[in-house]
Amino acid sequence: MNCWLVKTEPEEYSFDELLSDGKVIWDGVRNFQARNNLKAMQQGDQVFVYHSGKSREILGIAEVIKEYYPDPSDKTGLWVVVELKPVRKLNKPFALLQIKKEKLLSKLPLLKQSRLSVMPIGKDEFNFISSYMG
Repeated sequence: MNCWLVKTEPEEYSFDELLSDGKVIWDGVRNFQARNNLKAMQQGDQVFVYHSGKSREILGIAEVIKEYYPDPSDKTGLWVVVELKPVRKLNKPFALLQIKKEKLLSKLPLLKQSRLSVMPIGKDEFNFISSYMG
């Protein structure tokens, strides 16, 4: 199992909406590195959902339920989507400021490539954040 982080603007699509919808096609990715990360996702992989914009925090965990396939809205054939389902909302959000304070998390792509919308997360880092947040 691999671990990931996907970013979303809460005004566009929030973790609460994912909880309500029960699943989502994760679309709209238009960056080649992020697309390659979508292609690397496998069914069962765990995914942090991070709200960018003003809140800048991890709100919950989702799971990949369908591996990548062509983005139906893309006429060029370059872009892909995956499908996610919610696993659980974290007891308390894990803010970007907290991430920056933790030595274990200092190499997260979120800190090095802040604009990347889909990124891998190491298992140790994933477990640390998950356990911290209950």
